[in-house]
Amino acid sequence: MLVFSFIMGFAMGGRLAMIFLVTIPLLGVGLILVIRAAMPIFRRVFRKYDALNDSVQENVQAMRVVKSYVREDYEKKKFGAAAEDVCKDFTRAERIMALNSPMMQFCVYAGMVFVLSYGSYEIITSRGLTVNVGQMSAIVTYSFQILMSLMMLSMVFVMITMSMESMERIVEVLSEESSLKSPENAVTEVKDGSIDFDNVSFKYSKTAERMALADVDLHIKSGEVIGILGGTGSSKSTLIQLIPRLYDVTEGCVKVGGVDVRRYDLETLRNNVAVVLQKNVLFSGTIKDNLRWGNPNATDEEMLEACKLAQADEFIQQFPDKYDTWIEQGGSNVSGGQKQRLCIARALMKKPKVLILDDSTSAVDTRTDALIRQGFRDFIPETTKIIIAQRVASVQDADRIIVMDGGRINAIGTHEELLANNPIYREVYTSQNKAGEQDGEA
Repeated sequence: MLVFSFIMGFAMGGRLAMIFLVTIPLLGVGLILVIRAAMPIFRRVFRKYDALNDSVQENVQAMRVVKSYVREDYEKKKFGAAAEDVCKDFTRAERIMALNSPMMQFCVYAGMVFVLSYGSYEIITSRGLTVNVGQMSAIVTYSFQILMSLMMLSMVFVMITMSMESMERIVEVLSEESSLKSPENAVTEVKDGSIDFDNVSFKYSKTAERMALADVDLHIKSGEVIGILGGTGSSKSTLIQLIPRLYDVTEGCVKVGGVDVRRYDLETLRNNVAVVLQKNVLFSGTIKDNLRWGNPNATDEEMLEACKLAQADEFIQQFPDKYDTWIEQGGSNVSGGQKQRLCIARALMKKPKVLILDDSTSAVDTRTDALIRQGFRDFIPETTKIIIAQRVASVQDADRIIVMDGGRINAIGTHEELLANNPIYREVYTSQNKAGEQDGEA
């Protein structure tokens, strides 16, 4: 409508339409200035929305903590202050955007005043020879159409300006590419579950001053049971996350089945290395749906076998719907121990060559923990099993135990060897056994 009215204004109005060559560029410049002033404010507002949403999310997730510490009033005030800050910035941005409408109407109506006054003068002085009444009437009509078009166009610009920041944030996520990619001519078969760390060092950031792992030299045979023990921050989890290539080493190389993990097709590697992480996550859906994350084509018999091995079948059978029991988002309707056992069963569904349990039996009792480890020995002897634990009891029957300290391997040996020769292991074992004896006496 804007283009059509502009063309017809010149075709019908002649010299009177020259006013459009003045008003429309003025409007364009004004609109650009308004957008340039408002965009930084909208960008700042959306960042503040992030902080506001974080505050809400924290309070919902930590509702019981807030209540137990009687911090409701404090959190409400904090939220109110953040919301008021957002409101002020948003109001300021809207005030700037609101200048668009009066500026546009002023230009168009000023143009109409010029058309009416100058057109009337031309009609009277030239007696309708230069400009006639019909031309002036057409210019007035097209001016109204241009006004309506510009009003709609300005609304579109306002919407685009407000949504530009959201669009950039969404595109930033969608266009992000992983730095970990499968190489050309990637290896698509993992021979066995042997693992080799050859002089491995690793840091999470290129600018980090300290290595999270340093000078790790470790060789694990296929089918071995390896226990990993160490204090908080000793980089136990970092060590095992290099195996399925969740991160790439900074120095040295990690091999699985005799091949550098960077040469594998990522899907192949991760299908053969199953990891049950510290933070166990279950998805909304039935127990069967969650188990089939490990193998989409698994039969009921395979699911039953995996759950028996993970000591999960016992409590699943107690549910009214058994394996069709609905799991809420995050597994909120099952206990921590049940969640861990379901996650172990899910990992077993992959039938991996390497199984890694990252402190994933911490919420189960010692008897169940022992049954799970015994099941691994009896039913998946060819699978390499790496068990990270805080309890000595969870790793003491492993073929070898690795003691981590400060991102380095402090010692490697059997339970008896470490108990005799390693002070860190001996201290952990003694403190845990004393605590157990004291609990028994109590």
